[in-house]
Amino acid sequence: MADPSLYTFPSPLLGWEGGEPLSKYVRGLEFDRRSTTAAKYKPSTKVPSKQTPTGPNAKSFINPTPTKKSSAYTSFASPITNGTRAGFDAHIYFHQQIPSETTFATELWERIRREFPELRIYKVWDRPIGPHPLAMFEVNIHTPEQFGAFVPWLVIHRGPLSVLVHPNTGDDVRDHTQRATWMGESIPLVVGFLREHVRKQGTQAEGAEEVGVAV
Repeated sequence: MADPSLYTFPSPLLGWEGGEPLSKYVRGLEFDRRSTTAAKYKPSTKVPSKQTPTGPNAKSFINPTPTKKSSAYTSFASPITNGTRAGFDAHIYFHQQIPSETTFATELWERIRREFPELRIYKVWDRPIGPHPLAMFEVNIHTPEQFGAFVPWLVIHRGPLSVLVHPNTGDDVRDHTQRATWMGESIPLVVGFLREHVRKQGTQAEGAEEVGVAV
């Protein structure tokens, strides 16, 4: 994981300023304005009668009435690519010295090809390659719909294997570190390889299938 101090982070509210104040009410409860946190609540007598203090929505905040869905449902947020490079890569690792993990990884690779044939999937490497210190294989995810289906599926079906899910924004080092998401145990990548790879290219790496290195 990269040191956050290496980067700047614009406010999440950039472009959303000036909206109507959000409701301070929750379903079945009223926010106690005497508290500076959301920790203290008291029974509400002002919540609309349609709201109920029981059920799965109890105690959740009442949000504004939606006018349209977020564009994130249909395209990846900038600067994640929505092109042929694929918005996200999933690297699925296994210890090549452990036969049971090798077998599981090979079977998982086959299952993904059969159940998710629309995804782009590469060979099973039986050794470390590029910045990846263990054997692994890579799956490319092209749309939010694919991401929403495949990633939760992988949470359940990855078994004993670790998985790195990272975006492709054109900044390979940051994508593999500060913007990375891990399932299972995180594995230290050879970040120096990524930095050297980018330096040699004179620009950000374009992708594994184009430069011949799994990134």
